[in-house]
Amino acid sequence: MENLTTLFIAITGAAVLLQAGLLAAMYLAMRKSSARMESIANEVKAKALPTLESAQKLLTEINPKLQVIADNLEDTTTTLRDQVHRVDATVTDIVDRSRLQVIRADELLSRTLDRVEQTTDLVHKTVVSPVRQVSGILHGITAGIEFLLGNRGRRNGDSRESRRPVPQDEMFI
Repeated sequence: MENLTTLFIAITGAAVLLQAGLLAAMYLAMRKSSARMESIANEVKAKALPTLESAQKLLTEINPKLQVIADNLEDTTTTLRDQVHRVDATVTDIVDRSRLQVIRADELLSRTLDRVEQTTDLVHKTVVSPVRQVSGILHGITAGIEFLLGNRGRRNGDSRESRRPVPQDEMFI
């Protein structure tokens, strides 16, 4: 057993030495890595900080100009919106007025056609009908006179021309 204890102590010692070696290697690797990281950080600081400072300075200089541009854009949008509302109101007014004018023209034309129709009826009643009646009366008188003269004419030996019928076209004016 003593051999075993010595063997166990030797193995344990070797394991502790191996662990110490690994820890030393890890320490050296971390130190090397840390040195690299510091050099990269210094390089980034050396290159990036001036760029960031330039960007900051540029933004500080441009900010008032961007504000003016934004204000102008807002004013332009407001003016454009107002003008569009005006144009819309004007177009709506024009359409409404045009619609009213079309309605007025339609009513005027309807009234005019109604009056023409009334005038035609009035002319027919006051002129054409009495003329037809007078024509009929004259035709009756003429037929009566022709009949009377025609009977005498037969007695007197007149020819058929005195009995000639009056054409329809001659009866109307």
